[in-house]
Amino acid sequence: MIPAIRAVGLHKRFGSLQALDDVSLDIQQGEFFGLLGPNGAGKTTLISILAGLTRADSGRAEIMGHDVLRDYRQARRALGVVPQELVYDPFFNVRETLRIQSGYFGLRHNEPWIDEVLHHLDLARHADKGTQSLSGGMKRRLLVAQALVHKPPVIVLDEPTAGVDVDLRRSLWEFIARLNCEGHTILLTTHYLEEAEALCKRIAMLKAGRVVALDATRNLLRLTNEHCVSLRLAGGEPPPAWAMRMQAGNDGSWRVSFSDYAELESLLAALREGGLRVTEMQLQEPDLEDVFTDIMKRS
Repeated sequence: MIPAIRAVGLHKRFGSLQALDDVSLDIQQGEFFGLLGPNGAGKTTLISILAGLTRADSGRAEIMGHDVLRDYRQARRALGVVPQELVYDPFFNVRETLRIQSGYFGLRHNEPWIDEVLHHLDLARHADKGTQSLSGGMKRRLLVAQALVHKPPVIVLDEPTAGVDVDLRRSLWEFIARLNCEGHTILLTTHYLEEAEALCKRIAMLKAGRVVALDATRNLLRLTNEHCVSLRLAGGEPPPAWAMRMQAGNDGSWRVSFSDYAELESLLAALREGGLRVTEMQLQEPDLEDVFTDIMKRS
């Protein structure tokens, strides 16, 4: 089976900035794939190349086997992109916007699917409103609807939940998860790492234009042996030997990281010797944010 997305040896430079440096990856059909990295890592540049908006200096990119340069029409038809920026035409209402978007892909009589998209994104009651009158969250939903209106097999979500409320985030992920279950390939970039950990089966991490990690999410979570414990103490302050390693929380708790459970045993012994009593203790396993921070430091 051909990959849904293939990038081979992509290089891109903007003046003195090396935005992409030999980026290669395959995303299989039906995957929910995460693309993570700090600001300026090259995520948006890679997406722009996949969408045909930016031309790579060298290397090649394919969508469902179609080269994004030589077979642009088929590659673009197979791809739906939800951009970071709120881009919309203020002269049309929501339904007209989706009809026009359908026309760009030569789709006629697309009303049933438009109605379904409007329903699942909670836009049906706003269908006849002008786009300029929509709230920021509703404009974000409209961007998602535009990306889905031609039923692309590959969907790219570039920070889709940035600045949106909890209800929109929940309804959006329910809809996207359903599309993924139906066979659509999803490529997600996000700074909400808990979203990526919960949704993505595989993850690539970019730093300074290079892929510094690429593996199944469960395997990445095993890369760090850092653990954390949250403690509530009674009887005084932490002993000086541990005070530098313990972070005070806003809720009155103390947080300390350790890599070996013997360290935890030593901490508890030091607390007892200092006359402190542990009133509450919660062990926390490393999450994707811990792994991401560790990989970015080491890379």
